[in-house]
Parts: sequence; structure tokens; C-alpha cells
Amino acid sequence: MKKCVLVTGSSGNIGCEIIKKFASQNYSVVICYNNNYDEAIKLKKEIIKKYNADVIAIRCNISSESEVENMVEKIISKFGRIDILVNNAAIEVNIDFFDKNYDSFKKVFDVNVIGTFLVTKHVAKNMLKEKKGNIINISSNNAIDKYDPNTLEYDASKAAIINMTHNFAREFAPFINVNSILPGWVETNKIKELDNELDNKFISSESEKILLGRFAKESEIANVVFFLASEEASYINDSIIRVDGGSR
Repeated sequence: MKKCVLVTGSSGNIGCEIIKKFASQNYSVVICYNNNYDEAIKLKKEIIKKYNADVIAIRCNISSESEVENMVEKIISKFGRIDILVNNAAIEVNIDFFDKNYDSFKKVFDVNVIGTFLVTKHVAKNMLKEKKGNIINISSNNAIDKYDPNTLEYDASKAAIINMTHNFAREFAPFINVNSILPGWVETNKIKELDNELDNKFISSESEKILLGRFAKESEIANVVFFLASEEASYINDSIIRVDGGSR
């Protein structure tokens, strides 16, 4: 039986690349999206055409426990199991510090922290029944040594992901491996658009702060996620892995 992977926030950028990676390796894949219906369906069609993979796309507001429960039930009904969970969904609010308020913090934490907790809780219940599973949480190097008051909510939420990774690993041991990766700058479409707005100087100036001298490709993040979910990484647990090219 094929293994099944659920990737939250998988209708764009890094999540999309993670889905493609697993689909290319004969996994059943679940595209979890909230607002990006068109992108999710486009990805689903591409996956079927290119890889002939088993795939479903499910709309889910992961900050709603009832929607999360419903999503997990649909996946189990379709595929019978969830072997791998990639907690990728996240949002960011980039505004001046004194413009931040309760709503800006709640919006970010509802998705990035509460959403990650809810999906993990309900997926892990099923994994523990099978006494095996793998969870990879996408945090950020913003969580540990990149400080910007304008992205305070996002940075704090990603620090919370690291803490939850350690707690999940202890709660689900020895049956579920739980790890987190911390990407740095990734050359997504959003970053390319920002670079264009800033006269093509943003990427070059930020790359000077990275030992490898460039931003990551989306596929390079997906490759690390795939490795952590593989048997080759079976003895890696409760680890926080930077994937930032040697960001300084």
C-alpha cells in the first residue's frame, strides 16, 4: 500500500514543491488549502497528469478544530492512513511595530500555532493507532536569530513551532518521529516580486549575508522534508535542522 502524506498550506510556493516531490516518489498526496482554490486544483491536475499519483485536495481552515477533524476523517476514508504530516501552513503580517495589535497577533497565531497544534493532534491520534508516523514542522530561522520588530508575530509563532516540536516528540515517542526544519530565504514568486519592486537589489543584498551566497530553491527545502520522512532518516527525532545556506 502506498504511503500517504498530508501537507498543509500546499497550494503555493514551498508546500506545492513538497507535494510534487512526494507525488514523484509514488506517494498518495493530500493537498490542504484554505483560500487558494484555483491553485490547489491546478496543482491537483498537474500531479495527476505528470505523476499519475493518487491525490485529493481538501479545503480546511486549520484554526477550526471541527474542520480539521473533518479533513482527517476524509483522508482516512480515502487512503486508510496518514503516514507523514508536513505542517507547512503559515501566514505573516509585516507592519510597523506600533501598528500591531491584538488582531494582528491573533490572525498569525491562529494559523501558525493553533493550526499546527490542531492538525498534529488529530493526525497523531491515527498514527498512534498504527504505532508509526512521521511529522515535519516547517519553522524558520526567524525563530532563533533573525530579529525584526515588523515581523514579530511571525517570528514568535515560528519559535513556538520549535517548542511544540520538542513537546510532540516526547508525547508521541517512540512511535512517531517529529522534527522541524528552519528555512532561511527561499526564492519564491513572492520574493521575486519583492525584488522587482526594489530594483532587483533585495535578493543580491540579502545573499551577501548567506555563506552560500544565494537564496534556497523551493526544491531544496522539499528535498530535506522528503529525506526526514524517509527510512534513511529513521533515527532522526526531536531535531531542529537549519536549512538556510549558512545565514549569518
